[in-house]
Amino acid sequence: MSIQAERQYGYFDDAHREYVITEPKTPYPWINYLGDTAFFSLLSNTGGGYSFYKDAKFRRLTRYRYNNVPVDTGGKYFYIKDGDVAWSPGWKPMRTPLDKYECRHGMGYSRITGEKNGLRSSVLFFVPRNEDIEIQQMTLTNLSDEIKTIKVFSLVEWCLWNAEDDMTNFQRNFSTGQVEVKDSVIYHKTEYRERRNHYAFYSVNQKVDGFDTDRDGFLGEHNGFDTPAVVDKGESNYSIAHGWSPVASHYLEIILAPGEVKELIFTLGYVEMPEDQKWEEPGIINKSKARDMIDRFNSVDQVHLAFRELKDYWDHLLNKYIVTTDDPRLNRGVNIWNQYQNMVTFNMSRSASYFESGIGRGMGFRDSNQDLIGFVHLVPERARQRILDIAATQFEDGSAYHQYQPLTKRGNAAIGGNFNDDPMWLVQAVTVYLKETGDFSILDESVPFDNDENNCATLFEHLGRSFNFVTRNLGEHGLPLIGRADWNDCLNLNCFSMEPNESFQTTENREGGRAESVMIAGQFVLFGNDYVELCRYRDQHEEAERASGHIDAMIEAIKKHGWDGEWFLRAYDAFGKKIGTHEAEESKIFIESQGFCTMAGVGLKEGLVSKSLDSVNKYLACDYGIVLNYPAFTRYYVEYGEISTYPQGYKENGGIFCHNNPWIMIGETVQGNGDRAFEYYTKIAPAYQDDKVRLHKTEPYVYAQMIAGKEAATPGQAKNSWLTGTAAWNYVAITQAILGIKPQYDGLQVDPCIPKAWTHYSVVRQFRDVTYHIDIFNPKSVSKGVTSVVVDGEPITGNILPMFEPGTEHRVTVTMG
Repeated sequence: MSIQAERQYGYFDDAHREYVITEPKTPYPWINYLGDTAFFSLLSNTGGGYSFYKDAKFRRLTRYRYNNVPVDTGGKYFYIKDGDVAWSPGWKPMRTPLDKYECRHGMGYSRITGEKNGLRSSVLFFVPRNEDIEIQQMTLTNLSDEIKTIKVFSLVEWCLWNAEDDMTNFQRNFSTGQVEVKDSVIYHKTEYRERRNHYAFYSVNQKVDGFDTDRDGFLGEHNGFDTPAVVDKGESNYSIAHGWSPVASHYLEIILAPGEVKELIFTLGYVEMPEDQKWEEPGIINKSKARDMIDRFNSVDQVHLAFRELKDYWDHLLNKYIVTTDDPRLNRGVNIWNQYQNMVTFNMSRSASYFESGIGRGMGFRDSNQDLIGFVHLVPERARQRILDIAATQFEDGSAYHQYQPLTKRGNAAIGGNFNDDPMWLVQAVTVYLKETGDFSILDESVPFDNDENNCATLFEHLGRSFNFVTRNLGEHGLPLIGRADWNDCLNLNCFSMEPNESFQTTENREGGRAESVMIAGQFVLFGNDYVELCRYRDQHEEAERASGHIDAMIEAIKKHGWDGEWFLRAYDAFGKKIGTHEAEESKIFIESQGFCTMAGVGLKEGLVSKSLDSVNKYLACDYGIVLNYPAFTRYYVEYGEISTYPQGYKENGGIFCHNNPWIMIGETVQGNGDRAFEYYTKIAPAYQDDKVRLHKTEPYVYAQMIAGKEAATPGQAKNSWLTGTAAWNYVAITQAILGIKPQYDGLQVDPCIPKAWTHYSVVRQFRDVTYHIDIFNPKSVSKGVTSVVVDGEPITGNILPMFEPGTEHRVTVTMG
């Protein structure tokens, strides 16, 4: 790998936990996320993106157009006019060539800097902790030896709150836009006088020389964001939006002496008001909350303090797990970017990215449970609340809504239901939470079914319902019925859709669906054993024995009806025919059942795990990762559904669906193959793809959901970055299965499965407010097996570190052999 290849578009700055982009024309917009509780923004490296409060569908503050040409048009823009030259600090939207450009994406912030003709403009974007406001701190520096008189224009375009309606209901929306302007603050109040109790604002901390709130007034009738008439003219129109498309633009004239620095603070905020306090006077919104928010960040010192608090917060979070090896790529992946992506996916689920519009999907039952397993160590109290929110969308029979809206926390069937893998994910999330925190009180929390407060049960009872749902929905082979689909939403075995206007996920299934899932069977064994372990830990031995009986029966069903000779079958279709078999013409082998059955150790002693994983390596692995199925489908199979609608090598049809790759990594550690497990890890881990940045296209610092597979026209090209269960599962695979530091009910277990060539590494792990400094030595070049553990100079029996008083630190030496 050459330095040129590594730095074609940017580079990692590990000391500052930043990715530095040095070329604005990246292969695809490279974005960051601001905010971590209620107020969120997406920001691209050229200033594109949008903001919302809690829910990207129902509380969208600023407008964004997906699938636009050119890509990433619209965002948080600044225009600078210096004499006859107009330019933007982020290159877009004006696209005037810059003398220098840099974007630094960090932990919850981004800084975009542009230089042109001796003037530097650097804009720091971030959302302060626990605030519903985005700070945009612009620092202007005159690098020349002449006085500069410049003109600065800001621009955001308001979305009319409901992002879906905003893009469709033009007969209404072109007549509803309303704003107010007071001093240097532009307020967006569309629909506020009717049913809404919220408004937005955009301010700057100095007196303005003009403003615009009407898009046509700012751009001109035939112009785009790249050629606004106001900037060309060099002065504002003082336009007031009445309908059409409201915007917010400030105009400021700035004089800079040689070497002088000028700071401007723009703030974009969201306000909710009690019904009886909405108005200052008839027709005039109550601005008191907005003024208080603006005043808290009106000076450079206040902004610096808030930014320092944000940085300190991330320092605190990322100190909870630190690995030190001889490989800086592994260190940065584990210590920085994987954990950061875990936070983002926990916050967003699959709702808002540059591939998810924030309209059709909210928080997912399956998705959010999985995202939690990579997040729980960071902020356990938030994980606790998320579990309770998710469980409240479960039905009495143990099934669940497939998603819920983050604003209401109520389940909906907008993208269908009856995904029969959903229930058992709750068992995984809860047991992971319990092992991390030791907080067993959550099991006694009263949790509604279907958000009905009159129909509640303890969280532990919800887990039992999840388990029992599987046992009560078995097919003729004793394997779980798949329902609409299992984890693979596109394997629609009961759908049979021939209507192009139908959604595979929402069209009704054919009655009597016989289709069975071997993947759910493996999932049931894996997470079912977690349920049994929890029952025994709580001295509920009768329930543990009952559940164990069902698990034993499932294992036998998998061995008898789910094994194809060299690998595990994927499923049985609605006609009772095998899927994922050597007998098939296409898609003879699938990854999902290999992953779950090997993670669960099904047939480990009989050699099934070893044979399955060898088949994965032989048929599914390639240079870019492990493909989902092989060979890919070449025609539409109505009995299989959406999976066969994709061209070969993309998404679920032979693509590298990165989410399931770590299941194979973990499976390899079950049989002790650390070399292959880590090899698979490096094939998709972002930090190891420096030489594929141009090919991948998506951000080189986070996982993508999909990488085009070996049968694709563009193998190695990625799509659907950021919001993917890949992040959490890969974090678990590397930190727990490979590096071997795994929480258990009674302490922290050390059980590595590493490449034989590794001789030493260390991990600092905070666990239940105790800090363990762990050194692992591998003098005999093995992959697995701990021979001794010494804690604070004293040998211990076994490999589970003892619990200590909160606030203490302890030294651990582990020797493998």
